[in-house]
Amino acid sequence: MNPIDPPIRFTLDGVVRGYVKTLPVAAGVAVFGLAYGLLAGQHGLSLTETGLMSALVFAGSSQMLALQLWDDPLPVAGIVLAAVIINFRYLIMTAALKPWLGPLGRVASYGSVFFTADENWAISIAEMRAGGRDAGFFAGSGLALWSFWLVSGLAGRLFGSALPAPERLGLDFIGTAVFTALAGRMWRGRRDLWPWLAAGVAALLSSIALPGAWYLLIGGLTGSLLGVWQDTRRATREGLSHGA
Repeated sequence: MNPIDPPIRFTLDGVVRGYVKTLPVAAGVAVFGLAYGLLAGQHGLSLTETGLMSALVFAGSSQMLALQLWDDPLPVAGIVLAAVIINFRYLIMTAALKPWLGPLGRVASYGSVFFTADENWAISIAEMRAGGRDAGFFAGSGLALWSFWLVSGLAGRLFGSALPAPERLGLDFIGTAVFTALAGRMWRGRRDLWPWLAAGVAALLSSIALPGAWYLLIGGLTGSLLGVWQDTRRATREGLSHGA
């Protein structure tokens, strides 16, 4: 850090500024929240259960996948494992915010990390690299997404119960549609081609061989492992070339 730079702060003004700046993105996230609420109703979750999942988990892709795996008895271990696989990237993403989070106390830093999502992470990284010194911005941007996600999920669950049979309106396809939209936002280019293909093939084969929705977990795990292997191999090659 440059010795003339002001110290990192965590202020209410920063929280408010981060919240306001993220509102346009949060409005887009609310569309997915409505879809999640509708799907939660289709799988028998009550309004309270739907809200608690959004409030405590706050991870759209994990929540949607959990609903796809929802069964009786509930496969808790499989759902937890799937959530870990999907959200493992946040360990690396939040490490990039160390200049902001490092100087903070545990309450402020861990509390801010809870509200991490892809959208507010990108907005906060841009703010930090532009010279921002108020780490409250990150917490505020996450709170914007969290609040819109929670309210829209509850709205989807509440009003979805008033709709006729989902299949009559084509809403039984909503889970697949949301997953497709989420996947499109995660596409990083050609380097994702082989992991995505591997995930698709593994999911297809396991759907034929295994009952239930375990093909989702197996496909995700296969693609994730191949992606990690590719990234590690690329990083090793780049390190060797720089060393040479």
